[in-house]
Amino acid sequence: MKAVILSAGQGKRLLPLTADRPKCLLPLAGRSILEWQVRALAANGVEEVVVVTGFKSDAVAAAVAQMPDIGPRIRIIFNPFYTVTDNVSSCYMAREDMEGDFILMNGDTLLGPDIVARALDQAKAPINVTVDRKDEYDADDMKVCVEGDRLTRIGKQLPVEDVDAESIGCLIFRSGGGGLFLKSLIELMSQENGLSNWYLRAVDMAAADGVVGTASIEGLGWAEVDFPHDLEAAEALAQKLTADL
Repeated sequence: MKAVILSAGQGKRLLPLTADRPKCLLPLAGRSILEWQVRALAANGVEEVVVVTGFKSDAVAAAVAQMPDIGPRIRIIFNPFYTVTDNVSSCYMAREDMEGDFILMNGDTLLGPDIVARALDQAKAPINVTVDRKDEYDADDMKVCVEGDRLTRIGKQLPVEDVDAESIGCLIFRSGGGGLFLKSLIELMSQENGLSNWYLRAVDMAAADGVVGTASIEGLGWAEVDFPHDLEAAEALAQKLTADL
């Protein structure tokens, strides 16, 4: 299986920590977020990892070159449009790698192999969004509405009273799902201001056809690193992961 990791952004909300490196290279318990992700993927049999870079792409390439031989082949695709578009363009740059079964991950999600394993086990639909649940959701959460295991809506602006879960930034695509996703992605990009959208807007569009499912990882630890206050929890999680990875 292949995995695509979207790591083009600088992570300006983490400045000054990201002044000279993208947030995927921020260290947690002695390893970059990217290395933690590769290790979690390797533990689940992923053989190739494609990293879509933008800001300080050369630094990511150098980090990959110095990374221990964990198992997967790691290849970098540079997105030259990262400063003028949102991550729809990063997905489009990796479109040739979105065939068959594959994993798509945000470059700022710290997770362990247990989450990847559960997501792979539960992913039955062509497109599957890994979700978690909590008591309250804030404005920055990528909110999700579901009916059973089927995802019906996804987006940050969904009415809080309708929200059932949040996306953790890890999607599983089964045979045919990549093509359905790319069809919606291209349709989205062709719209006015389409390039300013998150790629999950394309997943929201595909959900209208009933092809998007969910995989719940409730009870397992993960962390999204967006703000400085996220680092303490992410560091604590990384320390726990050290025993397994």
